[in-house]
Amino acid sequence: MIVVVTGTGTEVGKTWWVAGIARRLRDQGWEVAARKPAQSFDPGDDHPHDSDVLATATGEDPRVVCPRHRSYPLAMAPPMAAEVLGRSAFNIAELAAELAPAPGAAFVLVEGAGGPRSPLASDGDTVDLARVLGVDLVIVVADAGLGTINAVRCCTEVLRGFEVAVALNRFDPADDLHRRNRTWLEDAGFHVYAEPGGLADALAETRSRT
Repeated sequence: MIVVVTGTGTEVGKTWWVAGIARRLRDQGWEVAARKPAQSFDPGDDHPHDSDVLATATGEDPRVVCPRHRSYPLAMAPPMAAEVLGRSAFNIAELAAELAPAPGAAFVLVEGAGGPRSPLASDGDTVDLARVLGVDLVIVVADAGLGTINAVRCCTEVLRGFEVAVALNRFDPADDLHRRNRTWLEDAGFHVYAEPGGLADALAETRSRT
């Protein structure tokens, strides 16, 4: 099963959710792979890179999660960072072809950059990559508070034709707004999850039926 994870923007918790889902699935005995086709980062930031976090969660080498030549030490969208750093342009087809194979994995979790329409390559974004990969599910990670409903609706509009799940990050069941946002989205027909374990369990159940 190939699952693409995007978000309503940057810093909404995509990597945290992918890592949490991967750990839960592995605890259940599933083999899981994570892929970050391209990543960019602030070289002055001491936090682990996304590929390092995902590799720790899956037990893989960070260079398998994200090819070294697709890691850009500049806090811009990957194709912009590549241009500014004087590195070669790349396209969606190249990113898809460079994903390391994971023949034994029941789940391959692919994390995009930014939101679904944030530039991921010179000719496309995470939506385009999802089409090329023929994914089974797209997860949209969103903050749980103010602006959640609009952000989710705008992002999922460009994902028509895909099976979509919504992951509410930093969800607090004691927060009335968080609860109301979740209820509104569920009433609107969205599949909504408030913690990675529940989403991982749903993925495992779906995979078991196929």
